[in-house]
Amino acid sequence: MEQLYFSLNATVPIFLVMVIGYFLHRIKMLDESFIKTLNTFNFKVTLPFLVFKDIAESDFYTVWDTKYVCFCFFVTLFCIITVWVLAHLFMKDKNILGEFVQGSYRGSAAVMGLAFIQNIYGNSGMAPLMIIGTVPLYNVAAVFVLSLTGPDAKGLSKTSLKKTCIDVLKNPIIIGIFLGMAASLIRVPFPLVITKTIGNIGQLASPLALIALGAGFEGKKAIKQLGPTAIGSCIKLVIPAAIFLPLAIHMGFRNEMLVALLVMLGAPTTPSCYIMAKSMGHEGVLTSSLVVATTFLSSITLTVFLFIFKTLGYI
Repeated sequence: MEQLYFSLNATVPIFLVMVIGYFLHRIKMLDESFIKTLNTFNFKVTLPFLVFKDIAESDFYTVWDTKYVCFCFFVTLFCIITVWVLAHLFMKDKNILGEFVQGSYRGSAAVMGLAFIQNIYGNSGMAPLMIIGTVPLYNVAAVFVLSLTGPDAKGLSKTSLKKTCIDVLKNPIIIGIFLGMAASLIRVPFPLVITKTIGNIGQLASPLALIALGAGFEGKKAIKQLGPTAIGSCIKLVIPAAIFLPLAIHMGFRNEMLVALLVMLGAPTTPSCYIMAKSMGHEGVLTSSLVVATTFLSSITLTVFLFIFKTLGYI
């Protein structure tokens, strides 16, 4: 029972905060404009401050792990290519192929992942290294996938690829990670007033991000595209995690490292998938369905995986 309590305590509070966000939106306390602003604020301010703080306060030479970052990168790349190939072979409706592929591989590693890991360990743990290995790849791959598919697909252009690479370099979370690494590397002695200020802003990240996710939850859209949604949800939450987490354990990854990999492989589809899909000419219905379905189902799948790892003594 101790293992079950641990797993529930790690996952249930996160989803309860999301439920509160959903409730506040339903009673009109949070409107669409506020939710959009809150998402932007989290992405550009609170999350970068959080990862900066946790990395800057760590010993860079101890935290950095090339083997771990490479594992995150190549596993993510393998998943993207595999889903792309299988979708091309078996999916009949090519108009939704791009949305299916993106929604099946691109998880909420930064927003949901950081909240999840912080709830367990009290800090971002190994999430920043996992983000380095996955988030830039997520974005670049999404441009390829969405540019080459969809009803109005015009193919990949140098302009769109260049823009994505620039966007990756300008990503506030990525900037926060690298600035934190630089501060840790040269051991910058921040005054206490600066440290507390950064910490106070970083503490806002998880609760505000979860409230925004819950407030943006649209349950009615989950009933559309049921077949692809069910398959995509299974891929996003279960199959890669079931394949690669045992491999990660075999390679010696434990505790914070293993939990970060669980987030990488089993976190729900990120809401930013919908924004990118719509901006690149796709309908967006399947993407929104995947976001809703995986967000709801991940409360079960993440709890089960955590329970298994805790029972086996890996975390």
